[in-house]
Amino acid sequence: MKRLKSYYMHLRHHQNMERKWIFPLAIGSLVSLFLLFLTTVTTSDGISVFPFYRSFSSLSSKFVETKIHPLPISNLPPPPRFAYVISGSAGDANMLKRTLQALYHPNNQYVVHLDRESSTQERLDLSNFVKHHPVFLRFGNVRMISKANLVTYRGPTMVANTLHAAAILLREGGAWDWFINLSASDYPLVTQDDLLHTFSYLPRDLNFIDHTSDIGWKEFQRAKPIIIDPGLYMTKKADVFWITQRRSVPTAFKLFTGSAWMALSRPFIDYTIWGWDNIPRTVLMYYANFISSPEGYFHTVICNSPQFLNTTVNSDLHFISWDNPPKQHPHHLNLADMQRMIDSNAPFARKFPQDDPVLDKIDSELLSRGPGMFTPGGWCIGSRENGTDPCSVIGNTTVLRPGPGAKRLQSLISSLLSNENFQPRQCK
Repeated sequence: MKRLKSYYMHLRHHQNMERKWIFPLAIGSLVSLFLLFLTTVTTSDGISVFPFYRSFSSLSSKFVETKIHPLPISNLPPPPRFAYVISGSAGDANMLKRTLQALYHPNNQYVVHLDRESSTQERLDLSNFVKHHPVFLRFGNVRMISKANLVTYRGPTMVANTLHAAAILLREGGAWDWFINLSASDYPLVTQDDLLHTFSYLPRDLNFIDHTSDIGWKEFQRAKPIIIDPGLYMTKKADVFWITQRRSVPTAFKLFTGSAWMALSRPFIDYTIWGWDNIPRTVLMYYANFISSPEGYFHTVICNSPQFLNTTVNSDLHFISWDNPPKQHPHHLNLADMQRMIDSNAPFARKFPQDDPVLDKIDSELLSRGPGMFTPGGWCIGSRENGTDPCSVIGNTTVLRPGPGAKRLQSLISSLLSNENFQPRQCK
């Protein structure tokens, strides 16, 4: 009797469960049929009356795995951090300050350097600017090389100064992703938010370095002559001088040449400083007697290093106006070059005379930057009323607000990384 009762109770419970499911199942079916009907309703133009439902269905199907593996709150890649070195010489302090403010972002790192040819007062003025600016004090991300290096134009001391700054940034700069070398006569054509946003989507091991192994006339005018840079051992600046004896082109490694301006990945900078397979040191010894060594040292190291030769993107990310064929110096840029600079989609340009009106035009039209102010970004939440610096009030430093410059830069990067331009074994 108890067994029969038990069986009955089980059977009734089963029937009740089936009844409980019948009503929701019926309602669910009706709703599904109704939604299916809605998706078929179209206007006279053949456009769905409820396109949002189709879009939502499609989107949901793409993220069906979210029920198993929840997505993070934001699937946007984290923004990178740049490490800049900005170098200048006598008379460049004010221009260097302006470039620094135009480039500044709290999450980046900066090293500034005025060489020993500049006066003590000029270096002291720059030092005070760096040490006492309230924003620099708050974030502690701007450093000045206080013991100035003697840098000789076209000599290896330019490379030594760049390596010095890179070593400081590796030691003291915390986490960063790309090292960018600029001079006081360089200037940005996009905001840091534009640059950070675009580079967020790039592999962090890419190296933007203009390079070629077709050294042409440079073989006879730069590779074979032997020069001495007095800046290596003298306290006063003097031009490089030539030794009468010439040397042959090296056979232990292949020479490459290109632009002196570049954006290099942290792994490559780390390798260049530490040189665990000795290529960076060997090549540095060779370039100690090479005219215009900044246009060959990093290029030769990266293209002779199997670990890095496939990471090169053949661009210096600059707009530079050269003669054809190129002379020793590029043209100074002015207002007449403004549209060409914009059309180049490059994030940087050079060479600018100090306080040229074209810089004011770049500030107002491309950077939205007021005189003596930072280039505003997502981290600036202050008012612009009455000429107030919006960056005087600081918000979330991880917020980016890219503008039109990001679209231009994206177009450039897409072209550089296209199948036509970016191929395995870039160093040829």
